[in-house]
Amino acid sequence: MQPRRATVRDLRRRNRSTLLSTLFFEGPLSRHELGGLTGLSAATVSNVVGEMIDDGLVIEAGLVESDGGRPRVLLRVNPAYGHVVGIDVGETGVTMELFDLSMTRLATVDRPLASPQPDVALVGEIIAAGFGALLAEAGVAESSLLGVGIGVPGTVEQGDTIRVHAQTIGWDGVALADLVHHHGITVPVFVENGAKTQGQAEMWFGAGRGARHAVIALIGSGIGATVITDGTTYRGATSSAGEWGHTTLSYGGRLCRCGAMGCLEAYVGAEGILDRFRKARGGKAIPRTDEQSQLDFLLSSVDRSDIAAAVVEETVGYLGAGIANLVNLFNPERIVLGGWAGMALGARLLPEIRTATAAHALRHAYEQTSIVLCELGPDAVAVGAATLPVEALLSLGTDPRVRPQASAL
Repeated sequence: MQPRRATVRDLRRRNRSTLLSTLFFEGPLSRHELGGLTGLSAATVSNVVGEMIDDGLVIEAGLVESDGGRPRVLLRVNPAYGHVVGIDVGETGVTMELFDLSMTRLATVDRPLASPQPDVALVGEIIAAGFGALLAEAGVAESSLLGVGIGVPGTVEQGDTIRVHAQTIGWDGVALADLVHHHGITVPVFVENGAKTQGQAEMWFGAGRGARHAVIALIGSGIGATVITDGTTYRGATSSAGEWGHTTLSYGGRLCRCGAMGCLEAYVGAEGILDRFRKARGGKAIPRTDEQSQLDFLLSSVDRSDIAAAVVEETVGYLGAGIANLVNLFNPERIVLGGWAGMALGARLLPEIRTATAAHALRHAYEQTSIVLCELGPDAVAVGAATLPVEALLSLGTDPRVRPQASAL
């Protein structure tokens, strides 16, 4: 098959994408600096930037002194050009956040989920109701939205119909984007695995920034990971790569929510940790009502409870073995530990986690790796989801609403 020849329109779109992306990540910049960073000619920079200013995508952002000449005009992406929504559909609740194009958070809506296996129809209703509340809180019209991104558990099959396969919460081929549109949300909807959206957020704005080879790990009720190889997210043949939680830690071990035996998630996911703690207490209920507060109770009990200390020590060992597998398989320069449970464990036990990882990893590979905590906090999945429509804008070089939505980013 002969490769399609690039047209003048393709070249122009690529130049727009290059300049817009550079301004988004590195701005404000002068035209001269843009040329130096992108390798584009001064004439091309001037012409394309002029178009983007006319379109309202780019604005002037002040002046900077130049050596011996007139001050140079600084440029930046226009924060008011449009807005984006990021949604984190977790196993304990739905978090929705609204941002402008500088990724400044303007409003947040949180809605709890009563069941760890929520009915997808109920999730659609929660998103629709929360969406209206979100826009009302910020005083933003839906017409200003470039798109909505949603981070979900499980794998996401990209295509003409985007389908979510999340057997741990009982979703099998759910057409979530179609469901959201059915509830009256008219802007483009992008859906991706929550670990991958967290990974993108940390790579763009957080602890992963600047790394070419990294793993962003998400530990909550369950476990996932984003693998970055040479600056690109590794997705696999059907975009299901990164299911780190369902790698086998112990042959014939504990039953995992996925139905398999011995998965890492069954030992290190919050649900698995708390189940082990409960059984170590002879079946006695753990004080407090939700997973996050119960995990905090476990961690805070270490100094006064031998049972709690033993469970936590064992958890650190399991987690270290799991991270060592990432080190040995992918040879990353950086591993970022995130998710609400990952942050709770890492905030108290990061040195111990590093030691446990070193005990299970190949020495040379481990010496090339740093293990750090995520920087964006518990809403990293929602922030990353909001980057999905931004990514479409940057890759297209134009508003994603004015052309058919790409099914895969």
